[in-house]
Amino acid sequence: MIAIITGDIINSTEKASVNWLKELKSVLNQYGSSPEKWEIYRGDSFQLKLPVEKAILAAFHIKATIKQIKNKDVRMGIGIGMEHYVSEKISESNGTAYQNSGLCFESLKKSNLAIKSNDTEWDEPINIMLELVLFIADKWTESQAEVIKAIIENPKKNQNQLAELLEKTQSTISISLDRSGYDSLQRIFGYYKKQTQLI
Repeated sequence: MIAIITGDIINSTEKASVNWLKELKSVLNQYGSSPEKWEIYRGDSFQLKLPVEKAILAAFHIKATIKQIKNKDVRMGIGIGMEHYVSEKISESNGTAYQNSGLCFESLKKSNLAIKSNDTEWDEPINIMLELVLFIADKWTESQAEVIKAIIENPKKNQNQLAELLEKTQSTISISLDRSGYDSLQRIFGYYKKQTQLI
């Protein structure tokens, strides 16, 4: 079983002070090398292959990375399933994980993130949780997104260490984590990891 994230950048054609493509490549590189583990295609679309248990964390890691850039966001469909054919390029690989990811991505309407496996009863509670946390995550400021990205990339650092890393005060880090709904995110990460052991 693997996970495939299919996504694209919202407002990718608008000018930005930061190169979102550079930021996207940087975060995807943390999950493996291209083109076997990830590829960017059609200019602003991408696919990422990773272990099932890392999928939700990776999705919010990508979201936080892109949300650091003004007026940018990302839509992602996570597919869980098998990989029946493995190529040197992810775009040429195939299996139910890829199919579920594509179907999930194409079905995105009101939500910017959803998950699909071959078990709809398994998917439903996770998708409800994602919808709820996205009410906050979709409104992250660039500063809040920066803090979320930093804590995902440095899970062992405490707030004082994160403050030093980002050259902010500890109180600013604390407020950002609170307003960005990080406690809820952590609970979703924990719940999802337990559920992946049952699928």
